[in-house]
Amino acid sequence: MIDKLPDHEFRAAQARAQPPEETDLVQIKPLSKSAGGVPAIVSAVKSAWNEMGPVRGLRTLLKLNQQGGFDCPGCAWPEPDEARSHAEFCENGAKHVADEATTKRVTPEFFSHWSVADLSCKSDFWLGKQGRLTGPMILRRGATHYEPITWDQAFQLIAEALNLLAHPDEAIFYTSGRASNEAAFLYQLFVRQFGTNNLPDCSNMCHESSGWALTETIGAGKGTVTLEDFELAQAIFVIGQNPGTNHPRMLTALEKAKKKGCTLVHVNPLPEAGMSAFKHPQDVLSWLGGGTQLADLFLQVRINGDVALLKGIMKEVLAADVRSGGVLDQDFIQKHTTGFAGFADAVRGTEWEAIIQQCGVPKSQIEEAARIFIASERTIFCWAMGLTQHKNAVANIQEIVNLMLLRGQIGKPGAGLCPVRGHSNVQGDRTMGISERPSDAFLNRLGTELKFEPPRTHGLDTVQSIQAMHGGRGKVFFALGGNFLSATPDTEYTAEALRRCRLTVHVSTKLNRGHLITGEQALILPCLGRTEVDQQATGPQFVTTENSMAVVQASRGFLPPASPDLLSEPAIVSRLARATLGHRTTVDWEELIADYDRIRDLISRIIPGFETYNQRVRQPGGFYLPSSPRERVFKTPSNRAVFTVHELPTHNLKPGQFLMMTIRSHDQFNTSIYGLNDRYRGIHNGRRVVLLNRDDMLQAGLSEGQTVDLTSHFEGEERVARRFTVVPYSIPRLCAATYFPETNVLVPVRSVAEKSNTPVSKSVLISIKPSVDVGQKFDYDSADPAI
Repeated sequence: MIDKLPDHEFRAAQARAQPPEETDLVQIKPLSKSAGGVPAIVSAVKSAWNEMGPVRGLRTLLKLNQQGGFDCPGCAWPEPDEARSHAEFCENGAKHVADEATTKRVTPEFFSHWSVADLSCKSDFWLGKQGRLTGPMILRRGATHYEPITWDQAFQLIAEALNLLAHPDEAIFYTSGRASNEAAFLYQLFVRQFGTNNLPDCSNMCHESSGWALTETIGAGKGTVTLEDFELAQAIFVIGQNPGTNHPRMLTALEKAKKKGCTLVHVNPLPEAGMSAFKHPQDVLSWLGGGTQLADLFLQVRINGDVALLKGIMKEVLAADVRSGGVLDQDFIQKHTTGFAGFADAVRGTEWEAIIQQCGVPKSQIEEAARIFIASERTIFCWAMGLTQHKNAVANIQEIVNLMLLRGQIGKPGAGLCPVRGHSNVQGDRTMGISERPSDAFLNRLGTELKFEPPRTHGLDTVQSIQAMHGGRGKVFFALGGNFLSATPDTEYTAEALRRCRLTVHVSTKLNRGHLITGEQALILPCLGRTEVDQQATGPQFVTTENSMAVVQASRGFLPPASPDLLSEPAIVSRLARATLGHRTTVDWEELIADYDRIRDLISRIIPGFETYNQRVRQPGGFYLPSSPRERVFKTPSNRAVFTVHELPTHNLKPGQFLMMTIRSHDQFNTSIYGLNDRYRGIHNGRRVVLLNRDDMLQAGLSEGQTVDLTSHFEGEERVARRFTVVPYSIPRLCAATYFPETNVLVPVRSVAEKSNTPVSKSVLISIKPSVDVGQKFDYDSADPAI
């Protein structure tokens, strides 16, 4: 006789961690030749109308990214310092706001109707479309459905679970990049008063590699440019980034630069409409014409061929200096850098044959990129996840630093480094102390001001947290925002890790798959959105955020809350801290939450750069945080910027194997799926697709529209993602591209970047086989998308 599973294990076994397989017909249409224009306007208006209604939608969008309005909860691209457009938002920002400010509601009656197992059979798109959460919910031990719980009961349950732990390090406190500065500061304060530095965050999965690379080489983990620098630049390189989908407002800055004579270079495995041409949605003449042509040079690099490509450019720069002299900024190199000689020898010793073989870019194009770089006196380098999610991600970024140091392109107007952040306050959260590896200086200031001794042992990052939960060392998981399950690698492994917890808690605005894969017990705590009025004891409050260029500004919601039973994130943290810590805390949590000015006053006494915080953030546009590299002050051990040396990365693909990267569609923001179309790439009505080079398809015996299974290979382990449609595309040979989170299941939890420990989601070794017993789910409208 088979023993019956315990109730919570049986329930967990029924809920599906992966998105369901698609049954509809995937449609392939012609590629977009430009970004923006009328289609972007139609898409934005349609999203606002459908989710918010015409009047509410218009009122909300006119407040978006305005001084005195609210900050977009989407990406972290900055707003102009001075005059702003009446429509200071992009198509995807409008979708994100419509998604948050929707009039649809998820009530207790919804949860009584839908079991957790049944909800897990629905797509991520369907889950998000159900509407805003309206009250705290609990999934009790052995239950199949969530049910209502009061806020006091929820906080008491969490407090009891935390206080029963053998050690504070058995708790894990995750943070999404949506949390405001005020919420993030209070959160890390509570966690450290509780006694742990287990503060993993979404940075661990995106720009952690940038932070490591830049801190080691220029002494600060942030970018060095402002939006004004884009108007002064003579050359801008955009590498490993798709602005048209992931940061559409960036296209406005690129267009302005281009019209002023700037040369643009795009480096990416896929051609992207946003870097081809841009039709500004607010410029009618741009619609009627072909828009502004952006990239002057497109380098279609192989996946993870960036180190080789950058070495090729630097090899040509060094050679040009030998030929004619005056190419290198010798004065800058001598005064402000260290390690040049060893670096230069290593680059000169790298053979062209190896460079070209690994990057896949012809030598003539590499030489053209070098000529553009040499001709520019003011150069900006922008990058995103295309560089940061490889095993050698830190090396990728440090090679950019090497190149920029050669001509002194850091610390002067119109030049510098620009890691483009993907979530609206992910950079601010780190500034506020959301880090598993806090500096002693920060902990000293925090402890001195609040009269307690913070824990000094480094905590767990995201990957380490998953492994701790899986191994039974992490017993309580608390997430301040985000969709942890769908954002992380190795979906089935992560799901099992969460199931092994005693309690999992998510602070959320909307339903997501992370709510369905739970510990023995689970809580959903619904919070206010960025668009909503935050009413506390002393009146309406505002919060603050920090964008990609270190501008801190205010964000004021104006819509009525989606439910009277919602709490703000700062209020949730404060009430949880009081319930958990009781009289052990040295903080007056109630006083802080009554007036957020008191939180900011506390921050101003602890975090450098935030002096007179309340006064400066009330100025139109906020204020810039200091950046020592912009002043050519490099806070490294040598007090100089550092040249670094890196080997060419290698990938030993066996016959029939491909190197796969995960990407976003145009109808998604991170793990939030707004629709099933990727308009710019010509893919409609589906997400389970794999983009392949047509020659590779022929060699592998695969046909367009065929349904295949993908298998990843890592150190003898295999993981499978089933039922993907083959789409021929313009992509380098032996490379493949798929959407996340559908293929996160293929990313091994132990496959991480050196130093930063970021999951390697852009270098996944896979093989492809036809699925068994399935029909074709494919329809071509007309043109081949590979053309």
